[in-house]
Order: sequence, then C-alpha cells, then structure tokens
Amino acid sequence: MRISDSTIESLLGREQLATADQITSLKEQAARLKRPLQEVVLDERVADEKTLVQAFSRYTDIPFIELDTGSIPTDVLQLLPERVARQYNAIVFKKDEEGVHHLAMEDPDDVQAINFIQKELGTNTKIYIATKDNILETLELYRGDVNKELNEVIDIQREDGGESQMVTEEDIAEDSPIAQTVNLLLEYAIRSHASDVHIEPREEYVQVRYRIDGVLKEVNRLPRNVQGALVSRIKILATLKIDERRVPQDGRFKIKVAGRQYALRVSTLPIADGEKVVMRILDESNQAVTLEELGYWGRALVDIKREMTEPNGIVLMTGPTGSGKSTSLFSILTILNRPDVNISTIEDPVEYKIPGVNQTQTNSKAGMTFASGLRALLRQDPNIIMVGEIRDGETANLGIQAALTGHMVFSTLHTNNAATSLPRLLDMGIEPFLIASTIRAVVGQRLVRRLHKDSRQSYVPSEEEKAEVLRLFGLQPGDSFKLIHELEKKAASEGLGGDIPLSTDENGIKTLWRANKDFNDDDAREGYKGRVGIYEVLTNSPDIQKMIMAHATSDDIQKQAIKEGMMTMQMDGLIKALRGETSIEEILRVSRE
Repeated sequence: MRISDSTIESLLGREQLATADQITSLKEQAARLKRPLQEVVLDERVADEKTLVQAFSRYTDIPFIELDTGSIPTDVLQLLPERVARQYNAIVFKKDEEGVHHLAMEDPDDVQAINFIQKELGTNTKIYIATKDNILETLELYRGDVNKELNEVIDIQREDGGESQMVTEEDIAEDSPIAQTVNLLLEYAIRSHASDVHIEPREEYVQVRYRIDGVLKEVNRLPRNVQGALVSRIKILATLKIDERRVPQDGRFKIKVAGRQYALRVSTLPIADGEKVVMRILDESNQAVTLEELGYWGRALVDIKREMTEPNGIVLMTGPTGSGKSTSLFSILTILNRPDVNISTIEDPVEYKIPGVNQTQTNSKAGMTFASGLRALLRQDPNIIMVGEIRDGETANLGIQAALTGHMVFSTLHTNNAATSLPRLLDMGIEPFLIASTIRAVVGQRLVRRLHKDSRQSYVPSEEEKAEVLRLFGLQPGDSFKLIHELEKKAASEGLGGDIPLSTDENGIKTLWRANKDFNDDDAREGYKGRVGIYEVLTNSPDIQKMIMAHATSDDIQKQAIKEGMMTMQMDGLIKALRGETSIEEILRVSRE
C-alpha cells in the first residue's frame, strides 16, 4: 500500500527503525530523486514491506494478518468475486459463526474500495491489513488446480489424435490450446518451485520434467502430435527462429505469476526424436538473502566475510552447474553494494538484477566475451568487478591483472572442490606466483535439499548405521568424534537447526534425522522443502602460497587447508545433517567422491 511520507517518517521514529539522522538523510534522498519516502526506505533496506505494514497496523489499530493459502475454504474465498478481489487486492479469508466476514486488504484506507466490497458482502465486515505479496499469492487460489486445468487442455489435444507435425498459425496463436498448454506448464512449474522445465520429445510422447530442489521429476506426458506447435510457441515467446530446427538456439522472455516477475532462459537442442527445450526459471523479484540464510556458519562465515571486504584480490566460487554459485555472489555483491562503491559485472546471462550495480551481458556474436568485457570494465573505474565465469587463460589473466592493480574481483570456476581450482588455474597457464599473490579465498559449494521442519523424523540409528556413517565420512571413534561434537555444539549456538537437542555426544552419534517420504504439500516434496548450501572456504595462507609456488597437487593443498582449520563440504554437510537441516543420504548424494 502507499503510505504518506509524513506517516512513514512517524513510523520510522516510533518503531525505532532508523535514527533521526538516518530519517533526515532518507528524506533528502527522496526529495532529490522525487520519489515517495516509502520507496526509498524499501530500496535502502531500512525496513522490508512486512515490517512497514506491521508498523502501520500498530499505528492505525487495523489488525495485521499473514494469510495462509492452505487454510482458506473455497466457498469462503468465492464470497467475493474474483473480479472484485483482483481489482481491490482484497481477500475474504474467514466467515465466523456470527456471520462476520473477515476481509484482508492491501490498502484498508481505500474508502471507495471498502464501500464497494461492503455492497457485495454486507456491512458485517471486519477489516485486516496484509502485505501486497501475500495478497497476490492468495489471489492465485481463484485459479484452482493448475495441474487439473493442464490435463483438461492436454486431453482435448489427445482426442485430436493423429501424428501430424505440421504447424499452422492457428496452432500457435495467443488463444490456442498450445499457448494455453505452455502458460499452464510454466505456471505449474513456478508454483512447484521448479528451477528448470525440460520438454523432451520421445518416440511415442513428449516428456515434461521439472527440476525441483535439484532433482528431476516427470510431471506429464503430452501427445506426440503437439511437439512441433509446442516448441514453435516457446520459440515465438523467446524471439527465436521457428523455421530453424537443425542448430541449437538460445533466448529469453518474461512472464508474471502471482504479481511476481519471472525471466525464462530458453535453450533448444536438436536430438534424435525432434527438438528438446530447456527453460531455466529466474525469479526477478527475488531479494538477496544473507550469507547465514544461505547456510554459511562458523569458520567459513568468518573467513568469507573477512576476505570479501578486502580492498583487492580474487575470491572464487567453485562447483558444478546449479550448485548456487551465482546466488552466493548475488548475496555478497548486495552486501558490498553502497553508494560510495562502483561495482561492475560481466555475466552470461544476467541472472539477478541488483539496483545500483552496472551489469553487462556477454554477446559472443557481437564479440562481447568475458575477456573483452572485462577489458572494457577496467576502463570504467570500478572498485569491485564480478566476472560470471573464468573459462580460459585470457579471462583468468585479466582477472589477476585487475586484482594486482587494486580491484576486488569475484568470479566462478567449474571444479569439484576448492583445492582443485588452484592447480586448474596453473593448467590455464597462469604463473604460480600470480596465483599465490592474488587469490584470497576459494569457496567450494553444493546445494542439498532441506528437511521439512514439521515433518522431519528423528530416529536412533543402529550400530551398523553408525559404523557406516563413520566409514563414509572418514571418521575415527574417539578424538575424531570429540571434534564433531564440538562443531555441532558451535552450530547449535549459532542457531543452526533451531532448538532441537544435540544429535551427538563425545562418544558418537545418538540420533539422526530423515525425511518423511510420504509428506507432500504445496511447498514440500517427499519430506523436503527448499535447499541449503554446504560449503568449504579455503583461504590462501602463507603455507598454501608456498605449496602453489611448488606446484603441489590439489590433495596436498586440501590436506594443508584442513590442517589449518578448513571444514570440508562433506563435514559441513554432516554437521547440518546432525542438526536436522538435511539428511545423511542427501549429503552423500551431492558430495560423494
């Protein structure tokens, strides 16, 4: 909702969200930019939307409500027609025994809207205030079951039968069943929190799979005769050539679902049975999360926070595709993003938009590669540079030259762990003394599925299971386990896993956690909900610098880093499994070597 500048000023002081000096500075910035004070407060992250709405609720004595989409009966929702609900961003979420309608609104100060709604419902109405995002998310309940709608559309095409692959203009028009199928597939993917959509032609059917929390799952099989029209419709959305089916193509387009904007990165590839399409879903309204929320804790958190604030040097994020490297960099750049710092990036593609950061997209056809883009960035007086990926010796050399000339450089590298990246740079032809003098830290990471807090199960493992855990993680009973116990205590003290009891003592494992495989709801799949990172942060100590100069192997560098206190990804994962954040089988799935 739009809150007046004078009210925002009162809220900031009353709720102690900002000091008097900060409020004055925010007012001056709003006046200079000719923008509402509310927008400036949100942009500067002085408070988020929910905090402001809750403060406004206390200020006006209008009760605040956070709507739970799973607890609103359909018959209650339908008391207010969808047309009216969407026009005024209002939801009827309850009707009590006295016949009172409980109404949540984004803007309860809108007298005209309240009068109109009360003509629909009657004057026996109690009004609440909710955040805009919460209202928009709840409005999607009017849509019903997207998967059911999708199946109905597919059934119509299935009845059409035939093997015709001829694509007509009518097939791919805006209001055609194919366009409807594409819209529903994407909407269902977004509601399922999928990161990728795979549309793959097979001999008898078209397979649709979603990657949810890092795991591919088949969600539908479409009739084979829709393949041509389906791919053509996606190509039109992504402005690709619909008559070119022999070479791979890349494009992107944007859609809005539940008031949030999503960018879809489209890749087509000719395979034996036709053209395969993969779409990566990027939530453009995503806010950066803190390093702690990503899963950093303990020594790793201290090391990365120290190294990323140095005035010059290189910090590398390593791991396979889809391991969360870009998300880590997005969070780091957001933390470092201040008006007195010039941050410039060269990316392929620009996945996350960061206000105030100069982000450049590579374009190989126009000659804008990572190397040429980085050369141009160095003439733009940057303090901090982010290179999407180091793929070759030229880019690596330019990054090192930038670090040597007083810039802080962040980039990613595809290697299995942190230690492997240092010999990898040697393989690219970089001189050992340059690597030793510029690399500040290398972060190895993976993403594991997070256990659903309400359904996860604690159990006492058998002696065989305990012995197997020790073997898999290379642990020895005794001293080795005293270390694990101390690490778990430290993790618990930092809030990892909440207030659950410790899973270990000095002698070994007492309990473990596992997923309830039968638990599924709108957010959770097979007892997991979302993902969390497991990390290792290798800092470039004097001893490791000597090893780099001596062309040491990655195994030797890894052993030295562990000796100096680095926690490996596997060990980080084990602690998170003991704290109920994930399961042992998840850690082994992503980090077994």
